[in-house]
Order: sequence, then C-alpha cells, then structure tokens
Amino acid sequence: MLRTPSRLAPPVRPALLAVLLAAAVPALAEDMPRPAPPGVAPSLGSDTLKPGKPAAKPYLADTALPDALKILPAPPAHDAPLDKADRAAFSSTRALKGSPRWEIASNDVAEGAAAVLENFACVLGTRIDQTRVPAVINLLERARLDLARATRGPKVHYRRLRPFVGNEAPICVQRSQALADSFSYPSGHATQGWAYALILAALVPEKATPILVRGRAYGESRIVCGVHWLSDVVAGRLTGTAVFAALMGDPTFRADLEKARAELRAALAGAGTAPDQATCTREADALREPPLEF
Repeated sequence: MLRTPSRLAPPVRPALLAVLLAAAVPALAEDMPRPAPPGVAPSLGSDTLKPGKPAAKPYLADTALPDALKILPAPPAHDAPLDKADRAAFSSTRALKGSPRWEIASNDVAEGAAAVLENFACVLGTRIDQTRVPAVINLLERARLDLARATRGPKVHYRRLRPFVGNEAPICVQRSQALADSFSYPSGHATQGWAYALILAALVPEKATPILVRGRAYGESRIVCGVHWLSDVVAGRLTGTAVFAALMGDPTFRADLEKARAELRAALAGAGTAPDQATCTREADALREPPLEF
C-alpha cells in the first residue's frame, strides 16, 4: 500500500510490444547493460525469498513440488528480441524515479505474509491486524516456503545477473553486494506476490479482480525498482501459478485454506482499521495504467 504522499509524475509507457516484434531496439536500450553469460555470474548468493518468521514446514513434498527448471523457458539469449525488451524496460523505467509508482515499488520491496497484507490493504478494504488472523498468516508463510523452493532451481542453474549490475542507474533500494550476488531469474518477489494474490482471490473471490490487479503490480514493482528484468517477473508469475496449482492438490493446504477463509472474512466484516482513502486514491491513480506494455 502506498504510505506517504509524493509528487505526481506522468506515467511512462514504453512500446515494448514494438520492441518484441521489430528487429531494431531503441537507442537508449542499446546502451544498457546486457545479461552476462552464466559462466561469469557472481558467487552463489543466498535465496532472497526467505520467511521472516519461518513456518514449521512447507506443504509440498519434494515429489509434489513443481520443477520450475523444466517448466520455465531459459532466460532470453544475448541480443534476442526478449533480451532487447528486457533492457528497454529497465532503461525506460529509470525515468519513474521520484514518482508515485516508484514509491509503490519501494513499499513493495517488503515481502512475507504481513507485508503483503499491508500492501494489499486498499484492495481488501481493511488493514488486517496480523495478530487477528493467525490462520491466514500460517497459510501464507507455509506456502512461502514452497515458493522459495520452487525458485531456487532456476536461480542457481541460470545464475542470471540483475539489471543494475555493472551500471550506476538508479534503483529503489540500497545497492549491496548481497543483492548483486543473488540471482535474477525468476523473480522471487513476483513468484510470491502472484501466488499470494491467487490465494487471497480464492479466499475472497468477490474481490478477485482488484486482488489480482494488485498482485500483477506487485511483480511489476520489481521492474520499476530496477532489480529484475521484465522476463524475470513473467517467469515469476508462471512459477507462482504452478506452485499454487500444486498446493490446491494438497489436502493439508486445502484444509488450512478453509480455516483462513473463515478467519479473513471475519476480519474483513469486523471493525478493522480502514486504509487511508487519500493514500488508496493515490495508489489507484498510480496503478491505473501499467508502466509497461508487453
């Protein structure tokens, strides 16, 4: 959820679809760093999708966890059309620094059940007190362990560098060696955000559309922030969808889903704290048009 006022800036809408379909690429994109081949990736970084308060165990056995390395295509090859689209997206979204959309991306850096519930407060209509919804928190945190496991295989296999490595372009978080040494494909945040949106939509189906719109935007925040390529985020959505499908086949997850459904509905119907309407209006305005076309 967008938390503090910020000056307004016009949205940036690069014609990425044209980049995908044309052999040429904007001159600005040509100047941006290109993904290095796997052999020159940095030392293996720790997985960035880690629980703040670890659940006891994931839901899925190893044999039931989708193999994202087999499901996902390889990251775009050097100078392929999708690679050019990735670089065009990174270069054009640097112009969003200081805008309301940049602020949303900065807020969306926080991950985990409690943070995502806060960032989804405007679409839920209530700021959820996590102490009142232990079943919801447990459901999301246990699922988070499965999501982290699913992203690990392709991250380690492809060892893809993040877009800010090797340049001084602005990003929405502080640069660190740990962030640079973690791998980019697929996006763990996009995986988590999309899977959480699917779970929340299943819990509150009458709010499915705004929840899924916010889930999409949560992943796009990683592109705006400058810490993931566009194709990382697309791959994250696919990974999150695959894990959600497997979770729906797990009886323990389904039982916990029903507990969380009753608990969340009670929280939404109760005397909870409404999100600040001015904040929600700014957020809706900033998210009305996606910063990317693809």
